[in-house]
Amino acid sequence: MIRGLYTAASGMVAESIRTDATANNLANVNTAGFKKDTAVNKEFGEMLLHRINDGADASTVGYLGRGTFVDEVATIHTQGSMRHTGNDFDLAINGKGFFAVETDAGVRYTRNGTFSKNIVGELITNEGHKVLGQNGPIRINGNKFTVGEDGRVLVDGVESGRLQVVEFENEKQLVKEGASLYSAGENQERPASGLISQGYTEGSNVNVISEMINLINGYRAYETNAKTVQSQDQMLEKAVTEVGRV
Repeated sequence: MIRGLYTAASGMVAESIRTDATANNLANVNTAGFKKDTAVNKEFGEMLLHRINDGADASTVGYLGRGTFVDEVATIHTQGSMRHTGNDFDLAINGKGFFAVETDAGVRYTRNGTFSKNIVGELITNEGHKVLGQNGPIRINGNKFTVGEDGRVLVDGVESGRLQVVEFENEKQLVKEGASLYSAGENQERPASGLISQGYTEGSNVNVISEMINLINGYRAYETNAKTVQSQDQMLEKAVTEVGRV
């Protein structure tokens, strides 16, 4: 009975983490460049049970599961849909790649290309981080701002830099830091194969219907495990107060 409590409780913890990931996906369904997360569950090692009172002829009862845990919360990097905005400062990457931006913690990477220009003419993100080119922050000292598919930046028809757009060998190693930013860690970067689309933003890759189904399933699984804990607790109470009574 004690083992049953721990097994059911492990399921509750795992479903709670999975539900949190699903709820975060739904909260960011309209966030440009957002990539959904999914909790990957893994089972604790099973235990093989035998009947111990059968002597040499002990028979196998079967395997006993010992619960589950969340092995990782993985980010799914499939591309979202492209949305036309007509805003020259909105950029989207069609294919693989990330924009490099300068933050207080160092260089970070994002798929969210809803940029703007600050008072000194630097291209910045919604959070005020400078968008990097191959030779430092991108500066727009002029009126007409154009970005080519290869990342070349033209200001009033004159090339003023090239966006630093990179991709990674293993996107699974990227770590989310919030505000659509990723840190690369030891991941090796290389020039991106994706193409820049000006006047577009990339939508999130969250499917609302699918995530709502996952949310309902998560709540039901949590509720089932909670009822199992209650049943185990009631059985334990009877064993202590009634069966164990002299």
